[in-house]
Amino acid sequence: MEVRWERLTSPELKALAERGALPVLPIGSLEQHGPHLPVWTDSFIAHALSVEAAKLATDIPAIVLPPLWTGLSEHHLPFGGTITLDHATLHAVLRCVVRSLQAQGFTRLLIVNGHGGNIDPLNVSVRELAHEFGMPVVTTTWPNVAPVEIAKALTTQAGIMHACEGETALWLALDPAQVRQDKIEEAAGGNAGVQAPAGFSRFYSFAERAPRTGVKGDPRAATSEKGQAMITAIAANLARAMRDPVLWSRPERVWKA
Repeated sequence: MEVRWERLTSPELKALAERGALPVLPIGSLEQHGPHLPVWTDSFIAHALSVEAAKLATDIPAIVLPPLWTGLSEHHLPFGGTITLDHATLHAVLRCVVRSLQAQGFTRLLIVNGHGGNIDPLNVSVRELAHEFGMPVVTTTWPNVAPVEIAKALTTQAGIMHACEGETALWLALDPAQVRQDKIEEAAGGNAGVQAPAGFSRFYSFAERAPRTGVKGDPRAATSEKGQAMITAIAANLARAMRDPVLWSRPERVWKA
């Protein structure tokens, strides 16, 4: 079964809506990922993982929209290559997506996020959208889908950072030609920067957090084998979530007319 929205026709998508299909919206960013990874890393990976999960969930079925390729990335602007939205614009775009889906008969949405700067805004947006449209809108950020398996796959870090061992490994498994492997050594090391104390939050640009190359983590340890292990685990856990009835019950209406 074809799981990519853009490859289907309108009658095919209408039929999927009638079957109760689950639309999946990958979202990422267009931002610097050091000297060795493309600026669409977060969007590409979120889409690729969503497609792999949907292939495992054709019984639902799940259907993957083209990725929303920009998010909240103002902290990466000093390095160049970044296009960013603000929170109001991001929410407005998501609202239009949900409104469009509902108009065509779809009754739920899963947002698979690949960018850390989107986490807090998405958590707020999905709550607001659920209230407004009376349908389950769920978000997850893919490193949170399989943290134990990711930690087992990696050797220099416990989880995903930025243009790191993990993201580089995923690129090597998905499309190694996109990795500037002659720049990996340049990307590693010397990127220690500031961060807020535990329990506090404030804005820091990545020029403050990773001042040399904008990389957090050591991409030199990346291999395609590590990437494939993560893909397998994340896709399986995402497919499991797509089938979880707890996520897809209709939200209780808490605002009374």
